[in-house]
Formats: sequence, structure tokens, C-alpha cells
Amino acid sequence: MTIPRINHLLQQREGLRLEFKEAVSELPATLFETVCAFLNRAGGDILLGVADDGRVLGVNEVRVAQLVKEIVNLSNNPQKLDPPFILLPQVTEAEGKKLIHIQVPESSQVHKSKGVVYDRSEDGDYKLTNHTAIAELYTRKSASYSENTIYAALRFSDFKPELFPKIRNLIRSRDYDHPWLSLDDEQLLRKAGLYRRDPQTGLEGYTLAAALLLGHDEVILSVLPHYKTDALLRRQNLDRYDDRLYVQTNLIEAYEQLMDFIAKHLPDKFFLEGAVRISLRSKIFREVVANLLVHREFTSGYPARLVIYADKVVTENANRPHTYGRLLPENFSPFSKNPVIAKFFTQLGHVDELGSGILNVNKYLPHYTPGKAPVFEEGDVFKMTIPLEVPPVGGVSEGVNSGSGGVNNGVKGNDAVNGGVSGGVSGGVFGGVNDVTKIRWETILHLLLKQEGLKASKIAEETGFPQRTIERDLNQLKEREVLVFKGAPKTGGYFITEKAKASMSR
Repeated sequence: MTIPRINHLLQQREGLRLEFKEAVSELPATLFETVCAFLNRAGGDILLGVADDGRVLGVNEVRVAQLVKEIVNLSNNPQKLDPPFILLPQVTEAEGKKLIHIQVPESSQVHKSKGVVYDRSEDGDYKLTNHTAIAELYTRKSASYSENTIYAALRFSDFKPELFPKIRNLIRSRDYDHPWLSLDDEQLLRKAGLYRRDPQTGLEGYTLAAALLLGHDEVILSVLPHYKTDALLRRQNLDRYDDRLYVQTNLIEAYEQLMDFIAKHLPDKFFLEGAVRISLRSKIFREVVANLLVHREFTSGYPARLVIYADKVVTENANRPHTYGRLLPENFSPFSKNPVIAKFFTQLGHVDELGSGILNVNKYLPHYTPGKAPVFEEGDVFKMTIPLEVPPVGGVSEGVNSGSGGVNNGVKGNDAVNGGVSGGVSGGVFGGVNDVTKIRWETILHLLLKQEGLKASKIAEETGFPQRTIERDLNQLKEREVLVFKGAPKTGGYFITEKAKASMSR
């Protein structure tokens, strides 16, 4: 969450979607009552370290990391929150003091805290003890979120078994102690909210969200025959297309396929964020693709579409709007259209938090396409327009090379290191690879020259590239005797070989 967004929240009063709580050294006793109420009503923001009247008190800096850890662990504890909903609190600052920000989406399930159902009003959190009111809450949730639709005939065998190791690897790369990692596959699905029981009808089973995230292709199409995502390249042939990707697979593999399509047709630029070079293309379009897949109304027959033109990328998908018109980072209130699917993508690291798409695209696009701004339009069809620099004569490869130049410009303070990598490239260490791969490999080597012994997950995190891509690159660099892995599988890391260092120094 950006500092301007936090300052904007601090200027408001507590209400339906905003709660301030003091938390100098301990978590407030009523924290999970508020979390439960937000999940059951409309979601919202909780700021720890702030008095009820908006005064910034701060959180003890010595305790802040432990409190964040406690929030994550307790949100997975059914005694505190049932069903569990893993939260991702963020540490931020205001007036020079540490705060903890918890963004809570509206959930598509009914939650309890210590066995009690809580709801939210402008005046705060209140217990629901009336059976009629609780039943109405279940009814509202069931009617609002199609992802919750139960398919009692779905079986565990209808899910792709090869996805579970991939899921665990993605989660482990972000959090080695994530509570889902200790569960077996069926337990993981239940914890993720992909198996539910309707207390009104007694019907129970796996949900539409489970089928979309993990189902075999034929299972997904039997549930949603109209389901598809169409990706098109329209630079030359504007009536039809220059290239096309037709996606009718699970959301996890759909994300990877769409990111590969974007990498194939859009140049990359690198940006120095602190001491780390990041891929601007990855930072921007991971949000675009995740939004296209996660925040759509799947029961609609309107096809989801991503179109790459010479000067822009446009996406469209069916939507269940909470407002109408253009969304701006300074005034929008994020709503999750499919909270269970969105939560799952967050645990995989494909999105940061609710609302991160608009914030991150607006943050990084000025470095990727200077002087341009994205457009997000909410309506029955949600539309994103991401402007591009018109590529020079010669096409994308020249745009990629210009991105490489952006890297060198961005690391002037590391001329010796960067020059060594570039020298290694020109000296033939990476002969026979395309420009996109060359830039990626340069980035990996640049990072390892400064910090040897990193694992693949850390390299992916620091560079911004998908971990699957990084692992493939590392294997190829090992085959070329550029890198070597040293140490045990769990604790070891990658090092540049002496042979490669000698080649770079020439």
C-alpha cells in the first residue's frame, strides 16, 4: 500500500470499511472480530498503531515483525477465524512511525471468530445472534459470488495432480513456513475455501472456484462451456490478428500461458528499484493478467480478451461492478469480485494484495511508457488500456535492445560489475541466444556478481521474472558452465564459475 494511500486513509473517519486500532506492542484483543466483520460485510482497511480519533501512535519497531507474523498465523487458526482466511499485513509508515496495514477483502463465505458471527456497520462490529439474520447473510453471500457455486459431483480426481507440486513450490518461494505447506492436497483445498457446505440446503462439495483453479480442461468446460480467454496480437492485421493464443485451461496455467504470450510480443525494460533491477514488463503485466483472470464474472458468456496493438494493450472481461466509470489510484475502493480465487492467487505470489493492480500499474508504467497513463474503466465490462511506446522500425527486438540500454543507464553506479557482464556477453559466453534471453541472463549474472549463493526463488523475487523461467535459465547457464550450484538442495545456491568470470574479465 502506497504512502499517499495510507495518508488518505488517515484523513478519514472510522466507518463501514475503515478501522483504527491501537497496537503499541500487542495485537488488539478485538482484532479478529473486526477482521471477521469486514470479511462478512464489504471488506475494508485496518490500521494498527492509530487511535480511534485518527492520531498516529505507532507500533513498537522492535515488535512490529513479530506482530505481522502473529497476524498471518492467527488468520489461519480456526479458533480465531473460521473458515480461516490468511491475511497479508504490510508494514508502512506515517509521521515517522511504524504502522501495520491489513487489507481485508469482502469474502464469499460466512466467517466466525471464536464461534461467533460478526457483521459490520458504520458504528463498528456487532455480533449476529439471530438465526434469521445469519441465514440472510448466508443467502446474500451465495447470491453474490458465483465462485461459491457447489458442484456436488466434482471429485478430487477431477483436478490435475501435477498442479499441486507447482502450487507448493510457488508458495514456498514466498514463505517457507506457510501454513498450507504442512497440509495434504485435500486439506489444502479445504483450507483455501475450495470445498464448502451450504448450511441452508446441506449441499456440500467442491466449488466453481476449485474447478477453475485446478480442474482438468474437460472438467472446466463441462461446468462452464463458454469459458475462454482470447489473446491476440494486432500490429499488422487489425481485422484479424498476427498471432493468437486461445486459452481454455485452469487459471494457474492460464496465467503462465498469457505471461509467456506477453513476453513473446512485448519488449522488456529494466528499472533500478533500490539496489535491485526489476523487470518492468513483469511488474506491470502480472497485475494485468491476474486482474483479467481473477476479477471476472465467470458465469457470463462475454469472452475475456487481451489484445496487443502497436501502441497499447487492451483487456476486457465480464464484470460485476460496484461502481461505474474510470478508477483512479487516489480515490478508488478495491472490491474483490472472486475473493476465494483472489486469495489463492495472492498465496501463489501472482498478486500482492487487493487493489495492487491499479496501484502497481500506475507506479511502474511511467518508467515503461514515459508520459502515458493507464485507463481502468469499471462497468458491466471491465476494461484496461495500457499504453505502449510505438516500436521503432525493426519491431520488438529493437524495443528489447532499447530496454537493455535502459538497464545499463539504470546501473551507472555499478559500471565495473555491469561492464563485466556485458563484456562476457560480447565475448561469446551467451552466444546464440535471443535478445530477450540475453537481457534476462545479464540480469541474473549482474545480481550474482553482487550477491553470490542465491537460490532460484530469491533470484526470481529480486529480478521480477517468473520462477519457472528463472529455473529454466539457471539450468541452461549450468549447461554452459557459466553457473554452478553449491551446497545442499535446501540451503545451497548458485555461483558464477571461475571460467565464466575469466571470460567476463577479458
